Amino acid sequence: MTARPSARPTARPGGLSRQGFAVHHCVLAAACALVVGPALLPAAAVEAAPAAHAQVRVDQVGYTAGAPKRAYLMTSAAHPDAVFLVIDSRGDVADASVVGADGGAWSTTYAHVYALDFNAVDRAATYHILVSDGSMRVRSVAFRIDTPAKLYADAVANSLSFYQNERDGPDFIPSGLRRAPGHLNDEEAMTYLIPAVNSNGNFKGDLTALGVTVDAAGGWWDAGDYLKFTETISYVVAMMETDVRDFPNQLGAGSATANYSAEAAFGLNWLEHMWNDSTKTLYLQVGIGEGNSQIVGDHDIWRLPQADDTYGGTDPEDRYIRNRPVFRAGSPGSLISPNLAGRLAADFALCYQIDRVTEPAQASTCLKEAEDVYALADTHPGRLQTAIPYDFYPEKEWRDDLEWGATELADALSAGRVPAGVAHADPMYYLRQAAHWAHAYITGPNDATDSLNLYDVTGLAHFELIRAIEHAGDPAGLEVNRAQLLGDLRKQLDRAVAQSGTDPFGFGFTWDTFDTTSHGAGLVVMADEYDQLTGTDAFAGYGAHWLGNILGANAWGTSLIVGDGSTYPDCMQHQVANLAGSLSGAPPILAGATVEGPNSFAATGVVAGMRTCPAAGLDRFAQFNGTTAVYEDNVQSWSTDEPALDLSAATPMAFAWQIDNEPSGP
Repeated sequence: MTARPSARPTARPGGLSRQGFAVHHCVLAAACALVVGPALLPAAAVEAAPAAHAQVRVDQVGYTAGAPKRAYLMTSAAHPDAVFLVIDSRGDVADASVVGADGGAWSTTYAHVYALDFNAVDRAATYHILVSDGSMRVRSVAFRIDTPAKLYADAVANSLSFYQNERDGPDFIPSGLRRAPGHLNDEEAMTYLIPAVNSNGNFKGDLTALGVTVDAAGGWWDAGDYLKFTETISYVVAMMETDVRDFPNQLGAGSATANYSAEAAFGLNWLEHMWNDSTKTLYLQVGIGEGNSQIVGDHDIWRLPQADDTYGGTDPEDRYIRNRPVFRAGSPGSLISPNLAGRLAADFALCYQIDRVTEPAQASTCLKEAEDVYALADTHPGRLQTAIPYDFYPEKEWRDDLEWGATELADALSAGRVPAGVAHADPMYYLRQAAHWAHAYITGPNDATDSLNLYDVTGLAHFELIRAIEHAGDPAGLEVNRAQLLGDLRKQLDRAVAQSGTDPFGFGFTWDTFDTTSHGAGLVVMADEYDQLTGTDAFAGYGAHWLGNILGANAWGTSLIVGDGSTYPDCMQHQVANLAGSLSGAPPILAGATVEGPNSFAATGVVAGMRTCPAAGLDRFAQFNGTTAVYEDNVQSWSTDEPALDLSAATPMAFAWQIDNEPSGP
């Protein structure tokens, strides 16, 4: 994204008393002397006398039994001998240890951040952490330890709910936030040439109509606005389809509460309207972001989606709100920007893999679409096509998308009997293509400079290609082999590990840039992929910590996904959430929405009609901002607090990996 205005406790070892158990686990006698007594005061007494500038941060969704567990103590003064207790809901001490290494300064206020590791605590229960060294007592929010299936059940359902609430068109799903369909005029939308824009992203002059209408209804809104982009929806659909195929019991037909099958099909249906296979025409976008002095754009107004079909009556300035333009990527049959060609090929090829048995006619159509759009990829592109204006989504890498699309085509053709009429019946054709583009990426200018997210999909494409090569019997003559692909995955992960070593909270991505949250989820997926491919736990600890970072184990003590955890965004820059939601954390909320997260700045700016949030204007997270990174839960702060389709795409996959570390695959 870029700029846009519990079980009963088991017996304690040796029959120790509650106080004796704490002493038994202490490492330093001096520290034990400090913790026994004041640290074991009732919770009310502890909370009545909090230490100045001391906080404990935990993963608010919880920790998996048997997996690494880390919380953080952030303090203004040094407390190297402080002891922390892990206490269950009955008041029993499950563990006691001295704080770990000082990770360094987060800010001038919080000059010390200590790791709190409690890996030995595995009993399913609700806990909190209490830290003391005699001069300081501080308590965390409550958290759970449980099986991954129980911990993440609500989270995967919340993520699905987010996409259901983002639906546009007649097939909306009624909810506490959604009362009516929106943008029904999109069913007969006029198409236009791509217009010129100025440096601010505003269109110059008027638009040039092409005289052809398309059915652009459906799809999901991009973010807190109502625009729809082939760029982002193509990424989300491919991620969803992979979820459905690889994790059927968590995210597919085997799940009673988080079956993404219908949602993936809903998104795919919109893409099939944006790609006219008979004329070989691609459409990029529905709607205008910023308008100009003669044209009102989507970002200029604040309203519910159902208002748009009649917005402004007959006022010509609002004509592109009522009747939203659809922009054509190029002339029929022309070459297609390779980032879009690759991702769309993956979308359609995954459709074939999923539907070939139950819906063979639809599957055959998808396979033809996949081959046709892939064949038109421009493999010598200039600036990639993404959105209008381009700086909404300034994507630069494209070889990864062609690797992904070719891999899914190879998998589709390997799945069984190939339907008649395909351009290339031999899956080796596409496997060689996938290997070629993987090699081009690895030897290209952007190798391992990113991690799995909208702008770089090698974190999934490499994994898919490794499995495709194995499925084909490790054929000779490919431009890359399993070891090279695995090495490139590791290169990306090692870069994240190096980054985590510079961060007091051990996060594998920088906090002071866009898309913090989605990068964290992408890294979790990649860590699980690598460990599954190698049969090791090389990155298991890092993955667990990175997931915790985006779910509350961060400087601000907030989960960055709505509804997941006890503290999460209330004041997102999202029109439906702002106008129809509670703004207090109580239902209705836009559950599952993944926000931008911490950034280098918190944006400001009011659009008429916004509900002020927070109501009193208080920035409750300002005191926790770092020297470079800030976070604000404020409807004005799109840079930290806006959700988006692409930001949420990796979170269900990350959760599913925790539940089942052996995906099905093709």
